[in-house]
Amino acid sequence: MAKKVLVLLADGFEEIEAVTPIDVLRRAGLEVITAGVGKKEITGAHGIQIHCDAEIEKYTDLPDAVVLPGGMPGAANLKNSPTVLTLLRKMNEKNKTIAAICASPGLALAASGVLDGKKATCYPGYEKGFGPTTRFSPDRVVVDGSVITSRGPGTALEFSIELVRRLVDDKTADSLLHQTLAKI
Repeated sequence: MAKKVLVLLADGFEEIEAVTPIDVLRRAGLEVITAGVGKKEITGAHGIQIHCDAEIEKYTDLPDAVVLPGGMPGAANLKNSPTVLTLLRKMNEKNKTIAAICASPGLALAASGVLDGKKATCYPGYEKGFGPTTRFSPDRVVVDGSVITSRGPGTALEFSIELVRRLVDDKTADSLLHQTLAKI
């Protein structure tokens, strides 16, 4: 059975950082479920609307992985959701994969305590939200244990491939990277 990946969307999410992982993870054969904060119809930072599969407040399963796109105010809306913070803490306790990109590491992950004692990256400036025990890295994608963080829209493909590497295998990740970067 395919692993389940929950992609959390809140109004103001960065579309590239949401749709790229959704697409790449589905190409890898993973079951991707989109969950909206407070509703199913979520509007991105640039006006693109996505009809989510579920509302996070009504979602009861614990997935194999969770993905938090950034964007503003999307990342702040994730941080301000008690349901999202509770889910992140449960995922962390079970050592499940938690992935966040752009502003979400410095906002939602930092607020949940998931980054405590870890190395992480984020969109420039949002590292100010990291707690005193989180070590900032300027790398494009950072993996520390079960937590994957990335910088922003320009790193969305690398971030997604790293998720495939973690959740499926190297061969599938390398194949998808080759397919998406192949010259036409």
